[in-house]
Amino acid sequence: MSQNPINITAAEPAGDYRLHLTFDDGKEHVVDFKPFLTRAQHPDIRSYLDPVKFSTFYIEYGELVWGDYELCFPVIDLYLNQLEHGFGQEAAA
Repeated sequence: MSQNPINITAAEPAGDYRLHLTFDDGKEHVVDFKPFLTRAQHPDIRSYLDPVKFSTFYIEYGELVWGDYELCFPVIDLYLNQLEHGFGQEAAA
C-alpha cells in the first residue's frame, strides 16, 4: 500500500513569524515558527528571526524552504503543525 505524499501548494504571511499554509488535500492552517526559532541554539537558524530574512521563504517541490534549503521542515510536521518535537518534555518527566 502506497500513500501519496502531502505537498504544500501555498504559503502566505500571517504576521509575526506565522505562515498560512495550504496543502494539496485542501487542509489549511497557520503555523507559528517563532517558538522554534527562539529556542534554536544554532546561529544560522536563529538568523531567521530577522523578519526580512524570514520573509524570503518559497515553495519548491511541495516543500517550504528558505535559502538553499538552509531552513526547511518535514512537510508532515507542517501538516500536523508540530514543529517542536521534544521541547517541554523534560519538564513533564
